[in-house]
This record gives sequence, C-alpha cells and structure tokens, in this order.
Amino acid sequence: MSNFVLMLTRDDVTVTDAHAVLELAIAAGVEHIGFKDVGRPVEEMAELVDTIHAAGRRAHLEVVSLTEQEERASLGLGRELGFDYVLGGTRWRLGADLLADTGIRYFPYVGTVIGHPGTLDGTAEEILADIEAMRGAVAGVNLLAYRHVSGGGDALVREVCAASPLPVLVAGAVASVERIRLVSDAGAWGFTIGAAALDRRVVPGANVSTQLRTVLDAVGRAGAR
Repeated sequence: MSNFVLMLTRDDVTVTDAHAVLELAIAAGVEHIGFKDVGRPVEEMAELVDTIHAAGRRAHLEVVSLTEQEERASLGLGRELGFDYVLGGTRWRLGADLLADTGIRYFPYVGTVIGHPGTLDGTAEEILADIEAMRGAVAGVNLLAYRHVSGGGDALVREVCAASPLPVLVAGAVASVERIRLVSDAGAWGFTIGAAALDRRVVPGANVSTQLRTVLDAVGRAGAR
C-alpha cells in the first residue's frame, strides 16, 4: 500500500489557510503532510513544521523553484527547518550533495520537468535511465506522471513503478479513489494530493475532513515504509 502525502497547496503554491487545513489533517490521521517552498513566509513554514512534528507526523517540503539559486536556497531551507522529506527540484546532484548526512529523505523530480506548475516530458525509458543514474544518491524519485505532456499517466505509473530501483512518489492530479488505487496497486511508494482534497474533488461536495478520510481508507491507512 502507498503512503498518502497531503500537500497544503494549490497550483504549486502553499495555501494561505495552511494552518487550518493542517489541523484537519492531523485530526483525520494523515501521517505525511507537506507544502511547497513558495507561498508563505519562512516563519510560517517553521510553525507548520513544528506543528507537524508535535503531532508525531512527517513533514515534507516540495521544491518548485526554477533557478539554481532559488533551488539551492530551498534545499537549504529543508535542512534549516528540519523537514523529514524534501521532494522535487530538478538538480538532483545539487540536492544530493546539500542534503547528504542530514537524515532527510530526498525525492527529486525525474524526467524533464518544464515550468511552474511543472509538466513532465520524457519517455518511460528515458525516465528509468534517469532513475538508474540517481541510484545510491537519493532516497526516491518524484514522478509527475499525470502532468505528462502527452498524457498516458496510468501506463507511465505502471511501467516506471514496475522497473524502478528506487521508491516512486507520484505527484500531481491524483484526484480520485480509482486513481489512488491504481497508483497503490502499481507499487508506488506514495502519492501526493493537494488541491483535489482542498477543493473537494475526490468526493464531490464533501467537506475536507471527509476527503482526507476517504483517501486514507482507499490505501488502507498505510503508514510510512
């Protein structure tokens, strides 16, 4: 079963009501909670991380910065604020170097990621070649399968998860129970959901707490592996 990572984000930006959503997530039993490196001041990010840790949960930072300077700063923020996981970023060698010996689990983007919000390019074979190059340097990879420029997200998830030597986190547009189950059955380490839950799309019209409980039920309330 896969791990559900709730992202307190919409359109790759941390939401202004992140604290309120975080409290709902903790009450619902979500174990993995994260947000992007853009949208809120550093002081507020630190408060979110402290709240996540005080509840005994794991904190994730997803790096969506575009320039090398911004990415370097975001990786440093991951170290400084004590995140458990750093996700994303397109310069995996830089990230592996800056996060070495920190205990932070690093899952950079794999394939060619374009723009913000990011879209993915590259064939399954090219993506798997990237993953092979990363073996031994990172803890896992972040796959934007459902933002692929040519579609075919389901097939890409199945093919990459079946052959990857590293754990695969599927990010972006996992917005239904059916897709959650497909990702889990494919063997993904985990998946992220943000706006789909916050905007009440997983269970149309239901409140956010129900969205979160439904996602947890869909993966059997799997904990960290």
